[in-house]
Amino acid sequence: MKSTVAVLRVTPDHILADVDRLVELAGVSDALASGKTTILKDNLSWHFPFPAANTTPWQLEGTIQALARRGFTDQVSVQNKTVVTNAFKGEDLNHYVPIFRQYRIPVLYNFKDEDITWVPYEPKARMRVLGRIYPEGIQIPEFFFGKNIVHLPTTKCHIYTTTTGAMKNAFGGLLNTRRHYTHSWIHETLVDLLAIQKEIHSGLFAIMDGTTAGNGPGPRTMYPVVKNVMLASADQVAIDAVAAKLMGFDPMSLAYIRLAHEDRLGVGDPKDIQIVGDRDIADENWHFHVGKNLVRIGGGDLIWFGPLKRFQKLFFHTPLVNGFILASEVYHDLYRWPLIDRRAFERWCEGTEWGQLFLRYARMGPQGDPALVMPSTPVAQASSRVH
Repeated sequence: MKSTVAVLRVTPDHILADVDRLVELAGVSDALASGKTTILKDNLSWHFPFPAANTTPWQLEGTIQALARRGFTDQVSVQNKTVVTNAFKGEDLNHYVPIFRQYRIPVLYNFKDEDITWVPYEPKARMRVLGRIYPEGIQIPEFFFGKNIVHLPTTKCHIYTTTTGAMKNAFGGLLNTRRHYTHSWIHETLVDLLAIQKEIHSGLFAIMDGTTAGNGPGPRTMYPVVKNVMLASADQVAIDAVAAKLMGFDPMSLAYIRLAHEDRLGVGDPKDIQIVGDRDIADENWHFHVGKNLVRIGGGDLIWFGPLKRFQKLFFHTPLVNGFILASEVYHDLYRWPLIDRRAFERWCEGTEWGQLFLRYARMGPQGDPALVMPSTPVAQASSRVH
């Protein structure tokens, strides 16, 4: 079995056209079902606009335009929150709001009862861990059934999964705010979620931004490295495998990629992946290294994977979890951002072409053709949050 991943060198001056060519090479029209609503699932790992942590505005706008040109005009964004990410603040600081407004993209929040209803779901596929983690039953958003979904991850490292991309991007959308229960079995969880996605969605696609990639203990606190690359594929496993290889990791040594490959949910072995576009990029090795941050040094490993794992229900299924949430918020928002990461963001804005493009989005809003506007869709008409 072969899978195709499109990889392109891209430039800030032609980025929207580059995204259009990228999705064409990756076969987006065959991957998504025509006549169906398409969910845009961006990635907000941190509400602050740290480079490589979040979906970029050009990635979002380029995707909206490319899909619309191919007839996928019924698009809806679905946002989620985490213990360290405020979705409303994130879509504002990362300049998504003017894009949603110009293209008439309604936004639903899966943590708001008036937007998304969570319903029980019994997967047809064998679940590796979710049935055990949620013995009372797996619940997923009812809105997701029968719809296409396009994931918009970035190319970056992750302290628990080594790399993170298309497969991990489903984590926030498909699992509710109790998803932290799964961290000790995160690799198996991602495989279970991909199996569920294949059952409930009418089409799956991913567009990954590597214009600036994230080295270090991501998905937030990283060292941004300009790489001028974007990837796209209908195979969520294959795109993550190619990205992992670019970052310098053996894809099949990463459990979530290997297990998904073994379960035939996608292709994780690079020798069975066809690269289209700028094929020589696939031979690069960026020599990324994950390392550790305060979360792991401060006890994360002990609780998730070490001797304290047996006490997880005490730590995370009781009000004690609020202490961990507070500690994470203090570390990320009151220490890392004002004292370290904001300076890295400002250097990126001042010293790179992608940073300059980000500032243009801040000043001018969407960079594409304003004549390309979505028709009013049933979901848009029903939503009170069409920006």
